[in-house]
Amino acid sequence: MASKRPKIKLYWLNESRAQRIVWLLEELGLDYEVVLFYRGENRFAPPELEKIHPLGKSPAVGITFPGQEKETVLVESGFIAQYLGEHFAQDTNLVPERYRPGEEGKPGGETEAWMRYQHLLHYAEGSLMPPLLIALILIVMKGPKIPFIIRPVVSSVADKVYAGFVQPNVKKHLSFVEKQLESAPNGGPYLCGEHLTIADILLSFPLEVSPARLGGFAGGNEKVLAPYPRLRAYVERLQKEKGCVKAKERVEQLEAQSKK
Repeated sequence: MASKRPKIKLYWLNESRAQRIVWLLEELGLDYEVVLFYRGENRFAPPELEKIHPLGKSPAVGITFPGQEKETVLVESGFIAQYLGEHFAQDTNLVPERYRPGEEGKPGGETEAWMRYQHLLHYAEGSLMPPLLIALILIVMKGPKIPFIIRPVVSSVADKVYAGFVQPNVKKHLSFVEKQLESAPNGGPYLCGEHLTIADILLSFPLEVSPARLGGFAGGNEKVLAPYPRLRAYVERLQKEKGCVKAKERVEQLEAQSKK
């Protein structure tokens, strides 16, 4: 008898946000295949990814539904996470209960946890990632790829952009997440309450890379999260989650096999 479960492929790229989707698939308990791609010397994704989706982006998730031959390809981390959550998270705590008892379907009847979840699901990519992406560009501007003769000028520009735009914006975001943890429903310890949600998984990447992206400007990686004790403990907690550990182990095993 043919399986009623869809076939899922994750198109994974090294040093990308795709690792979060591996973690999510582990938490959902889904069977999935990981197809590995690696960046070239120019740090861009390989052109082969454009055969999966015209934008050549990762993460991309291909789903072949029962009775269908054509693979449906999902891109954009927020959309991938929301789609998988809506269809496969029913028996988990990864998506908070939407309505308060007796207020099902009523505008304003949503729980605080669900409202937070919906916001943070899109906040991770829509608000938090852009200044961190600019910080990555500034790191390149200060690095050895810039010709030596113009490096001092370019580096000075990078420092000014960091001080005038990146630093105040990232500090505002880190303070926001710190306050969200402080006011989490039922005392947390996760952003939406007592249970890990898909929003926590999506936020893991920008929060984990913040020290590396800002450390060179802030006087050391350890200083970036130092003013935010709840946030620092939260990031450490996420890194120890069983699903996160399993996801890293799975990819490491696949990478080791591919290099044999």
